[in-house]
Amino acid sequence: MADGLQALRLQTVGDLLEHLPSESRPARTVAGLAAGEVATVNVQVRAIAARPVRRRGMRPLVHATVFDHTATMRATFFNQPWLVERYAPGSRLLLAGKADGRGGFRVSHHALAAESEAELPVQEGERAEIAHYPAADGISSTQIVSLVAGLREALHDVPERLPALLRAQERLSDRASALAAMHFPGEPGQRGTARRRLAFEELLLSQLVFLGRRARRSAVTGAPVLDRPGTLSERWLTRCLPFAPTGDQRRAIAVLERDLARPRPMQRLLMGEVGSGKTVVALYAMLRAVEHGHQAALMAPTETLAEQHFATIQRLLADEPLALALLSGSTPASRRGDTLGKLASGELAIVVGTHALIEPDVRFASLAVAVIDEQHRFGVRQRAALEGRTPGRPPHALHMTATPIPRTLALARYGDLDTITLRELPHGRKPIDTRLVAGEQARAAAYEHLRAELAQGRQAYVVCPLIDEEEQQTNERGLETALLPSEEHPEGHKHPEGHKHPEGHKQAGEPPLRAATAELVRLQRGELAGYELALLHGAMPTREKQEAMAAFAAGRAQVLVATTVIEVGIDVTNATVMLIENPERFGISQLHQLRGRVGRGEHPAVCFLAGPADAGGSARLRALAEHGDGFELAEIDLRLRKEGELLGTRQSGLAGEMRVARLPQDAELLESARAHAEAIIAADPELCAPEHALLGDALRAHAGEQALAPIPA
Repeated sequence: MADGLQALRLQTVGDLLEHLPSESRPARTVAGLAAGEVATVNVQVRAIAARPVRRRGMRPLVHATVFDHTATMRATFFNQPWLVERYAPGSRLLLAGKADGRGGFRVSHHALAAESEAELPVQEGERAEIAHYPAADGISSTQIVSLVAGLREALHDVPERLPALLRAQERLSDRASALAAMHFPGEPGQRGTARRRLAFEELLLSQLVFLGRRARRSAVTGAPVLDRPGTLSERWLTRCLPFAPTGDQRRAIAVLERDLARPRPMQRLLMGEVGSGKTVVALYAMLRAVEHGHQAALMAPTETLAEQHFATIQRLLADEPLALALLSGSTPASRRGDTLGKLASGELAIVVGTHALIEPDVRFASLAVAVIDEQHRFGVRQRAALEGRTPGRPPHALHMTATPIPRTLALARYGDLDTITLRELPHGRKPIDTRLVAGEQARAAAYEHLRAELAQGRQAYVVCPLIDEEEQQTNERGLETALLPSEEHPEGHKHPEGHKHPEGHKQAGEPPLRAATAELVRLQRGELAGYELALLHGAMPTREKQEAMAAFAAGRAQVLVATTVIEVGIDVTNATVMLIENPERFGISQLHQLRGRVGRGEHPAVCFLAGPADAGGSARLRALAEHGDGFELAEIDLRLRKEGELLGTRQSGLAGEMRVARLPQDAELLESARAHAEAIIAADPELCAPEHALLGDALRAHAGEQALAPIPA
């Protein structure tokens, strides 16, 4: 049990009071049990004995006659003969298990109960319930219920963290009452009211962390002031750029101009619709650094994406004579040494790279602008490492994400960043016709359309969730399901990251997952025989990846069979068809990103979602087929997520762990917490006032001492 408590981080009485039930389950009387019902009962032992079993190697069964005020039944314990000594007649027990309908009860979990039912965390009345707690190996929920039952008196010692005025404004109960209602609910609605109070506190603490971090950053000065009239940047924008910037791009550039002209280091999150031109905005900021005699860097999470950014920047710069380089884990030693030397001397103006940019031996002469793409794939320390490349002279930082983020989630994840949004697509971008493909006949029709496009000189993508059949076999053994995708390691190695299946593990009866390597061979022999196909996935050597992309970009390969390594950064204007295998294994945002790889040229584009026979019944896939706006899809995705999928686990970039708050259900609560946090930080940024003292203690416990580090004057 001690090991189980340690695994749950429960070391003190206070920890146990903070360990809240995840749900409630029926707390039944013995007489009220139905055949096959799974329930928890509070009973007393009348008699108990062990009965030998004939099968060799099995421990004796333990049978106990137990009763409550309504009836008597026989409880069976498996493989625990020592319980005969532990649960002597007269012991009160809390038993969780399954009734067999013949007066028997198969016990799955058990614990000594309190002396009185009134001391148990049980909701009274006709629909009595008992709390169910997150458990671990060594300690069951039932045992936790038993431990919590003895803590009623300890609730009197729970300190109140929130100022009285704030609680009155939000109509929140005191903390002790809220915890009591969570563990020992009296009326059916009490737990909901209590959860709201605790969720508000949790959200308030996270927003105080974000806003405090932003306030401390705002007080920092010393960033390069990029305020002179643009020469290189303006010339590039008006003469070199092969298309006119959109209104959103111009507005974003104007915002960046203001930020870059200040000594305070910029901290912006640039998010935009697929194909909205985030790279153009980022490159403008980088050129502002260069024309002031400084350097700029762009860091991407994977080699493939870094290579694509490097190629895009080269193309966008046209004939501008700028010194730029690519740096990744696969950069040859001689070239790497040359690049590092030029970065340190200032000879190199722009560098694009992966995590290799934050290796200890990388030095910049004068880094003024740091762009971090797909920033959610980096940890907080990794992002800070790039921003700290020039000690004493913090660069301006522009974080980018290709995933549109609803305001609710943006506040919860990136509450310390100012945001810029690009929704407007460049002139000429056409909507992508997205079609659900269910069944072999529909699949055949999809490939017929694909071949017709190839015959017209167009190109296509076929996207698979796995790299090879070895992953498929692992998946079928149930060890690690459906890597969504099998993403690329930052330096090009395969690793089991990516989004998990929205519904958990692969279910029986689902179609087999397609692996890119096997699908390439199958298509060469089947539907696409006679066409030139190329393969691309994250586990390939760098040279092979470069050759595959070069062949597809040049039109030598007509079809690219790939994993989701192509999710962002790939821009081949001649590609008009994408067929995504096993789309049920991907999230809405990821599917939207994938289909954004087609339709970038003058010809209409189609994306086929080749799902299972019941694909038409999936709300997620229907949303993709019916909606083309990424921000709208992000809101739909937020509504469809199951509780806990967004903030139920510790995530890079989040201010701690959300254990009580639920998004999007608590969106209004989050907005309110944000407003109160802003008022508190504005009036008392270090929480020194007497009414904020206990809130400050809670903030330190929540996020560490740095959460209340002094803010420079």
